[in-house]
Amino acid sequence: MSERRTIAELVDTIFDTVDAKDWDAAEALFDTAVLADFTSLNGGEPATITGTQLVDGWRQGLHAKKKSFHLVGHHRIAITGDSATVHVKGYAYNVLDDDLGGGMWEVWGAYDIPVRRTPAGWKATGLSFFAWHTRGDDAVRTHLL
Repeated sequence: MSERRTIAELVDTIFDTVDAKDWDAAEALFDTAVLADFTSLNGGEPATITGTQLVDGWRQGLHAKKKSFHLVGHHRIAITGDSATVHVKGYAYNVLDDDLGGGMWEVWGAYDIPVRRTPAGWKATGLSFFAWHTRGDDAVRTHLL
């Protein structure tokens, strides 16, 4: 059971560090190569990128004048040796500061997060989000400084 708890805490910490805008801590949770799939929101194709590139995208998209709140739950974890896959339901809320016009955007969906055991502990090797429903101003989601 402790492996499952450790993996669930890794997933929760990803979203906690993003909301805290602790980009260095967020980057440390990812392996060197990461399969990123946000096509349900952005279109395009899934891509293998570096953990740094993934977090840099969040750094730009979730800048200091955009507040975010991520909530994940119903962790379903399948472990096979030194690899695991985590499936969670997720909710995210974004709001712009008043001096940028305010505005809100939120989304409900599910994440698939593959992880692997490394000498430094469990690291995420991917992050796929499958949006079910969005509400609010999409310009908030795409706003960059």
